[in-house]
Amino acid sequence: MEHDQSYFPAKYEVKADNTPAIASLLAQNQTSLSNRYHIAATSDNTRRAYQADIRHYENWGGQLPATTDSILRYLHAFAETLNPRTLSRRITALKQWHRYQHFSDPTDAPIVSKTLTGIMRVHGKPKEKAAPLLTEHLLRIVEYLSTQSSLTAYRDNALLQLGFLGAFRRSELVSLQFEHLDWQAEGIEIHIKKSKTDQLNEGQYCVIPHGNTQLCAVRALKTWLEKSAISSGAVFRRIYRGNHISESGMTPESVNTILKNYAKIIGIENADNFSSHSMRRGLATTASRDGVSLPAIMRQGRWKQVSTVMEYIEAAQRFGENAAGQVLQKMPQQID
Repeated sequence: MEHDQSYFPAKYEVKADNTPAIASLLAQNQTSLSNRYHIAATSDNTRRAYQADIRHYENWGGQLPATTDSILRYLHAFAETLNPRTLSRRITALKQWHRYQHFSDPTDAPIVSKTLTGIMRVHGKPKEKAAPLLTEHLLRIVEYLSTQSSLTAYRDNALLQLGFLGAFRRSELVSLQFEHLDWQAEGIEIHIKKSKTDQLNEGQYCVIPHGNTQLCAVRALKTWLEKSAISSGAVFRRIYRGNHISESGMTPESVNTILKNYAKIIGIENADNFSSHSMRRGLATTASRDGVSLPAIMRQGRWKQVSTVMEYIEAAQRFGENAAGQVLQKMPQQID
């Protein structure tokens, strides 16, 4: 029996009588390849969240594999202190752990889902939503940054304008590479290699046209790249004391911090309610307010679900298209 040496490590010596050893090595390689694709099927963020959920259960004192009784005691222990949505996700993580470890699923018992429903009804809370960053907010931030001449100001100006006009997620912003930029006469086309709604890495594109004298993400980005002398790799990077620019990109969490800090500096009342998602939400809200069509909004933000965008739009129209307001406007004025 002949064996292709390319399938084995160089240090492995193939002999005529070592078929069992070869079979064992092939099984290990097959398992390794299987694990590689199995792991790739779940996003890194989801995997990290599930791992944290399992640790939380174990730190409480839960044993794995779990029983239905221990799952119920866990739910009751945190029913009043954890958001029901968080508890639901942790039960999902425990379900997945048991499924992939080939244990019977203790969360599959009807009483578990019934208990979760009861907790949601008794302790349910409205989902926290980031306040939208509107164009009037962004203009004030850009005006402030235009008075600064530091590398940090140039970077943050490009980051915030691009984040807003491109409706970028923070993970997309910090992952942006110089090689993903395609400068064109009309503006810039950005290739988004991977995103939350593109887990198969098919790639998405975002076009940012030239702006005006007030807002222009293309101009801001060019200025940052020129001042930082970045010509390859991560576009948005950490800046250390002495204007030393890191070779690696920023963290997603830093986008939140940057936006909140500037919102507080210029005195936006609800600055603490801002997050990186405020830029994405704000683009949809402002565009709808300015009469942009739903398909155009969805294309710019790369939204796949109409319901998500409509949630943003409806929130912006609660006063603009308000039935009570229109009734009041048509009422006859009181005559003294």
